[in-house]
Amino acid sequence: MVVIQNIIHDSSINEYDLSNTLQEVIKELDRGESELLIRLVNETEIKNLNKVYRHQDKLTNVLSFQSDLPIEIDEAVLGDVVICTQVVLKESIEQHKSFNNHLTHMAIHGMLHLLGYDHIDTKDAQQMENLEIKILAKIGINNPY
Repeated sequence: MVVIQNIIHDSSINEYDLSNTLQEVIKELDRGESELLIRLVNETEIKNLNKVYRHQDKLTNVLSFQSDLPIEIDEAVLGDVVICTQVVLKESIEQHKSFNNHLTHMAIHGMLHLLGYDHIDTKDAQQMENLEIKILAKIGINNPY
């Protein structure tokens, strides 16, 4: 199940479509019963979260927070993905991309972090990007790189 928290009340975002798309991606990754929270926030909140949890006092497009449920609790909770729609909008304009496609990409990117993918070194980054490209192609979004 994918839950969208649109705390900024951005009516331009089709929460239903985003949720359904991400649910399909979860199934594609064999995580069919997993729960995922997507929280859409403003620049103030993302900057604060980035400062508190990553010790970086700057804006970012997406942050991922893995579930901290004890292993004894048998729930398939991936975690939370926090996306700053203002940053995503700016990036989509700068990169000449559709806002909705870029938002979907950032949600998938954050979800992959929850599944253990990272882009710290070149090899891991290439693996993560290749998976993103494959997933995005299956849902009709062109290679964002």
